[in-house]
This record gives sequence, C-alpha cells and structure tokens, in this order.
Amino acid sequence: MDKIEKPHRWTRFLRVSSRDLFVTVVPVALALSAAIWAVLHFVRPAAPSTITISTGPDGSSFQRAAERYGKAFAANGVTLKVRPSNGSLENLRRLADPDAGVDVGFVQVGVKLPDPQPGERRRELASLGTISRQPLYILVHGAAPPDRLSALAGKRLVIGPEGSGTRVLALALLKANGIEPGGPTTMLDLDDDLVGDALEQGYVDAAFLMGDSASPRVIRSIIERPGVHVLQLSQVEAYLRKFQDLDRVVIPMGAYDLAHNMPATDLDLVASSVELVARADLHPAISDLLIETMREVHGRPFLLQRAGEFPVAREHDLPLSADARRYYESGKRWLYRMLPFWAASLADRFLMVLVPLVLLLVPVFRLVPQVYAWRVRARLYRIYGSLLELERDVLDHAAEHQAGLLDRLDAIERRADALKLPVAFADQFYVLREHIGFVRRRLTTLAGERRRAL
Repeated sequence: MDKIEKPHRWTRFLRVSSRDLFVTVVPVALALSAAIWAVLHFVRPAAPSTITISTGPDGSSFQRAAERYGKAFAANGVTLKVRPSNGSLENLRRLADPDAGVDVGFVQVGVKLPDPQPGERRRELASLGTISRQPLYILVHGAAPPDRLSALAGKRLVIGPEGSGTRVLALALLKANGIEPGGPTTMLDLDDDLVGDALEQGYVDAAFLMGDSASPRVIRSIIERPGVHVLQLSQVEAYLRKFQDLDRVVIPMGAYDLAHNMPATDLDLVASSVELVARADLHPAISDLLIETMREVHGRPFLLQRAGEFPVAREHDLPLSADARRYYESGKRWLYRMLPFWAASLADRFLMVLVPLVLLLVPVFRLVPQVYAWRVRARLYRIYGSLLELERDVLDHAAEHQAGLLDRLDAIERRADALKLPVAFADQFYVLREHIGFVRRRLTTLAGERRRAL
C-alpha cells in the first residue's frame, strides 16, 4: 500500500501572514517616517553648529567682546564667526536682511532702520537683553562752555561716522534743539585720534563721543588740553523725559585720576544703552548660551557699572525674545544645567521628538492589529459572500441545476483550501469549512426532495 503523506502542519496555517503584515505595516511606517521628519525639521531643529555675530570696527570693544564670546562658544562645540562693521546701523541692517547670514549683533538703543522699500524683505528681530550703558560726552572748545545744545547752532560739530550709534544719537538730540543737517551747522566725521587736536586748536567747536571713542583714557587725554571742556547739560532731566531710552550717568570727580583730580567736578551725562539683538527665530539653545556668555563677559564691575548689573532684561525698541525672558526669569533649562551643551542639545531634541511621537504611536499600535485582523478576515468574508450567493441559488434551483451548483460549491471549497491564514484564525477557517459542508448537505437534500416531488 502506498504511504499517504500527510500535509505539513504549516502548509495552510502560518504564524503570521507576511503579505497582510507588509500591506498593513508599510503605509503606517511611511506615515510615521513622514511625521518624524516633520517633527525633526519643524517642531525643533537641531541647534546650529555655527552662528555669525556682527560687531563693530576692527579693534573696537564690541569686537573684543565677540572674540571672548567665541572662546566660550568653542568650549561648547559651537563656532562663532565674527564680522566687523561700521557700527550699530550696519549691524541692524545685516540682521534684518535674510540674505546677510548674520544671526546676532550689537546695536545701540535708538538706532532704527528706515521704512522698508516696496518688495523689501526683512527678518523679525528680538532683543536678548541690554549689555552695557554708554555715556555721551559732548566736548566743546572755548573759555566759557555752554550748558545747552542749542548754543551749538551754526558751529562745526564732529558727530561720529556714518552708521554709528553716536551719530544717530547726536542727530536726534540736535534735532530736538532745531539743529539739522543741511543748515548753517557743519556736521563732520573725524578720526578719533584727531579730535583732541582739532578741539584744542579750534578747528571744530564741539565733538560728540561715545563708546570706544570715549574711553576713560581718551577722555582724560582730551580734557587735559587747554580750552577743552565737557559740556554739562542743564536740561538733563528734560532729555530723559523726552528720550525714554536714555539714562543718567554721573562720572564722579577724580574718577579718571585721583592724584590730579580728573575730572575736577562730577560729570552729569546722558547715556544710551547697547543690546544684543538676534533674529527672532534663533534656536533656544543658542539663545541660552549667548545670555550665559553675556553674563560672563559683561557682568564684571568697572567705572560705569556694578558687578552683575548687566545683562538685564530691559525692553527698548525691540521686544525681548520669549527664550530670553524665560532665561532671565528662571535661568537655563534643567537639561542644560545637568549636561554639557552638546549632550543637552541632543537630549532636548530627542525629548521634543519623543513626546509627539509617543502620542502618535499609541493609537497606531492599537490600530495596526485591528487593520491586520481585518485584512485576514476579509479573505474569509469574500468566500462567505460567494457561499451566501450560492445558498440563495440552492433555494431556488436545487433540482434543475444541482450539477452546476455543486461545481460552484467545489470551486468555493478549493478557494477555502487555498487560503493561508495565521494560526490565530484557524477556528474561523474550520467554521467556514463546516458552513461549506452545511450548504453541500442542504443542496443534496433539497435536490432529492424536489426530484421526489416531481
């Protein structure tokens, strides 16, 4: 007797239906990949490894400060590119220009861009905080110095280079006194090294100096000259009320040289602030690193400020960025307090991706098994559909078409036998087989009854 081989037990039943699993999982995987890509690129991109800062002229205090920034950034794995400029106005132009490639810059408060031209694109900007206060020295030549700016009408004035914060402030103060370019007053730009000689010899009548041009060493060397004085404004309080961003600064008697008592009296001056301005979409991690570095570089005490006085979260023309406000109120985020910058940046980004991803995966993990089961059952349901259609024909034509109906039923049974289903659906497969047998028996019974009736 020939040995009858039994079919392998996995011929019909599989652990998993690879085809259904593939068709179910691949669209979900593609959708998840697209979601992850969107989260990585739009929710919070990685912190940049290089940023660019616009400073001031070569050798200026802002350029030196930026170089110190660069050392702090390098210690955290970030490259800071330093771009010199002519001053605050040029820094502001670069920051507002989306194509200039500048991320942050030093800008004197009060410096503003003209209204944009039609079609001109400008980037949104925000302040990261005020970093210093710069007194305005108005040096005049003469035996009896005036105490009001209106007395300078018709004179020869040095007001700073084009694009500098000194020039912007000087023009604003002079305009408030009815003195504007194009009138009888001559407004000049003169090299810093020549200002002292020009004042002493009477080539110019007054000079407006701020920042690097007005360091204690420079001011001392100028006021030592005969006939040169610091103009003491009698209307300081009125200027402070009219120009809300100005501050009062008092240089104490003897502050520059105690032995020679220079200056000989207290100097009551107006001062402008300098802030670090950034593009509004600056990465939060870079914003935190900048403010931390600002505290290290600008927080030290000297003649014009106390220790820790700067940087300060003070708003002027530009709003304080949300990240800067959060830093000033609560400090660095906890990840950056616990981990090195590169590790904290990586972990921060991972968490920003993980949270929305988990929220997305929970319903997906619930849905995938249901879709997979539905696809497997759908193959059973299609056979059931054919079986139900056959059963209706059995009820109507069991006698006259028995042979044809049996052929159709055999075809349905072959389709069922050809199914490959996961083991978990074996019970439903055998129920289908029972139903096919039930229809076969019913077809035979009804066909016999009708033939006898005939």
